Amino acid sequence: MCELFGVISPVKLELNELLKEFFSHGREHPNGWGMAFFYENAVSLEKQPEESHKSLYLKQRLQSKIEADRMIAHIRLATRGTISYENTHPFVMGDTSGRRWTLAHNGTIFEGSCLSSLSHRQQGQTDSERILSYIIGRVNEKLEQKKELSAQERFALIDKITCEITPKNKVNFLLFDGELMYAHTNCQNSLYCCRREGAVVWSTTPLDHRVWKAVPMNTLIACQDGEKVYTGTDHENEFYETEENMRLLFLDFANL
Repeated sequence: MCELFGVISPVKLELNELLKEFFSHGREHPNGWGMAFFYENAVSLEKQPEESHKSLYLKQRLQSKIEADRMIAHIRLATRGTISYENTHPFVMGDTSGRRWTLAHNGTIFEGSCLSSLSHRQQGQTDSERILSYIIGRVNEKLEQKKELSAQERFALIDKITCEITPKNKVNFLLFDGELMYAHTNCQNSLYCCRREGAVVWSTTPLDHRVWKAVPMNTLIACQDGEKVYTGTDHENEFYETEENMRLLFLDFANL
C-alpha cells in the first residue's frame, strides 16, 4: 500500500529530516511521490510518477530548507490505476465556493456504488481521486443550500461520508480544506501521530526516535493550528485483509 505524511502546526517547522526519512521508503513504494504545501487558499503541488529516492528533483528539493506549518506528502504503491502523473497523490479539487480540498489516501475501495459512478469525472483511474470527487460533489450539494459552510458543518459532512465509504474498504487518509486537517484510519497500525513544538505530525510509520502514537481507529478527527478540534463517529468499520481482497489487488496490479 501507500504511505502518508502530514503536518498541521501553529508555526512553521523545518521538515527536511522527517521528509528524508519518509521519502527513503520509496524503495518499497516506487510508483510515485508528492507533496502539497498550503498558503491561505492556494495549494503548491509537487509530484512525480517515479521512485522518490531516485528523483533528482526531490533530492535537490530536500537539500534546501523546507519549512511549513501545513503540508501533506505521499508515496505510492500502485494498486489501482496506471503509473502516471494523473494517478500520483495528493489530489486537489475546488468546490463551488472556491475552497480548495487536498487528499492523500492509503487504501483501496473494494465496495461502494456511490463512488463507482464517478469514474467518468476523473483525470486518472485511482479510487483515491474518486473519493475526493465524491467529497466535492457532496460539499457542492450543501453549498446549493447555503453560500458557505462553517468548519463544524464541513467536519460533520466529512464524518458522514467517512462512515458511508468505510464498510469493507481500507480508508486511511489525510485531507485538508484550507482550515482543517482531517485524519482517518480503519486499519490497525497503519497511521501514527507525534506531537512536537506545538504541531501534530502524522505518518504511516514512525519516522524518528520520538514518541509516536497510533491514531485512534475508525474515528475521523480534525485538527487546526496543531490542536484537535473535532472528533467524529466511531463507525466500527475496521478493515481486515482477506485472501479475496489480496486476490483482487493482484488482479488489478497485473493489469497496470
